[in-house]
Amino acid sequence: MPGWAWSLVGLVGGLVLLWLALVAVLWVTRPDELRLRDLLRLLPDVVRLVRRLAADAGLPRGVRVRLWLLLGYLALPIDLVPDFIPVLGYADDAVVVALVLRSVVRHAGAEAVTRHWPGTPEGLAALQRLVGSPG
Repeated sequence: MPGWAWSLVGLVGGLVLLWLALVAVLWVTRPDELRLRDLLRLLPDVVRLVRRLAADAGLPRGVRVRLWLLLGYLALPIDLVPDFIPVLGYADDAVVVALVLRSVVRHAGAEAVTRHWPGTPEGLAALQRLVGSPG
């Protein structure tokens, strides 16, 4: 298999594992009304949210740069904590996503996240709870 194919497999595998780690974190901290189906949809919604926020010219440049860097970080197979370490290997990605989104909420406002949120209201409530945003 060519090198680019291994990179693609690693990227897809990393995103799936990040998704599972985020689902596990949110399952523990979920609001009572949050259903499992909404949790499973959360990662694709978060990725679409980050992409939409990064493309919003109305947001401060520093916020958009952080979001593009986050997308790049998630696309790279290199992590702060290697993925072969159980639980922590994938939890670092979820923590980085939460920290960047927390920064976005602080600098751009919770309404920017709400305006660009592509998912369900329950998913948005879970995300707001995760990043400490007023719901």
